[in-house]
Amino acid sequence: MNQQLDYSQSKILVVDDESGIRRLLGMELRAAGYGNVTLCGDSREVVELYRKHRYDLILLDLRMPEMDGYQVMSALKEIETEGYLPVLVITADPEEKMKALRAGARDFVAKPFERAELTSRVKNLLEVRLLYRELHAYSGDLEHKVKERTARLTGSYHETLRTMTRAAEYRDDNTGAHVRRISIYSRELGAALGMDGEFCERIYHASPMHDIGKIGIPDSILLKKGPLTPKQWEVMRTHAQIGARMLMDGESPYLKMGAQIAAAHHERWDGTGYPERLKGDEIPLAARVMTVCDVYDALRSARPYKPAFEHDKAVNVMVKGDGRTQPAHFDPAVLDAFRRSAQVFRDIYAANAELPHG
Repeated sequence: MNQQLDYSQSKILVVDDESGIRRLLGMELRAAGYGNVTLCGDSREVVELYRKHRYDLILLDLRMPEMDGYQVMSALKEIETEGYLPVLVITADPEEKMKALRAGARDFVAKPFERAELTSRVKNLLEVRLLYRELHAYSGDLEHKVKERTARLTGSYHETLRTMTRAAEYRDDNTGAHVRRISIYSRELGAALGMDGEFCERIYHASPMHDIGKIGIPDSILLKKGPLTPKQWEVMRTHAQIGARMLMDGESPYLKMGAQIAAAHHERWDGTGYPERLKGDEIPLAARVMTVCDVYDALRSARPYKPAFEHDKAVNVMVKGDGRTQPAHFDPAVLDAFRRSAQVFRDIYAANAELPHG
């Protein structure tokens, strides 16, 4: 911030219905080195003048016809966007001083005024006013820099997440299309539940990490073409805990949500899931949303044990159940939001069915 402030070009407005006092104040201010002084005899013009010129200081008489000084200050407050009313009141009544300060004036000069007191008070108020403006500009610049820094940091978070997700994809038979769909499903389902934009944004970026723990599963199990043995299934299911451990110490809000999803996206509302057999609200909401999205996408995709289902069949299985999937597996509120958003899920799958791997 510049500490060498130049007061000489400060814009000053003198408002007094008595022409002699107006001229006298104007001469005193110009003699003190202020070259940008405007005189006004009609208080009704002050607001429009201020709106146009944004004066650095207004010398305002309190006792005027049509609009008195208090009415002028009240009107100025409606348009002063910076929240600082640069008014120095002029009054011959000592009892008016405190009332004027409470009304928003910054200082006062008594009538009849002394030149030294007038110039001293004007200089003090201009110094405060110009410093306030510099601080306001500095704060705006700082806020802009913080937003830029936050955007860069968020972009770095997202890049890290994409890199981690791609690493998991290359070890699994999932495609980039699956991960892309999961992101969009999760965001749309969060919105259908009435969640705020922050939740929807986070789950969009966090949900692709649901299977990141598969990095720790041996290829002989992860890439096996046939059905897994019971012992191999035990190993496969550890991917939830592995993923949670990988992400749980992250400071990013995306990694924190990703850890919740990785740990609990195979849990079921009725307590029959894994790895902790969590039940109901014990399961984090992000994982409950992810579960619905993951099951829908799995039903739409071909697996060694089943062909790809058409949209209507997949929705019917989830809403009504079959031998493998039951409505009781899902949070009822999330399942209802899914049912209401079924057409959106159909469109997402259709639009992202052929993305290349990675």
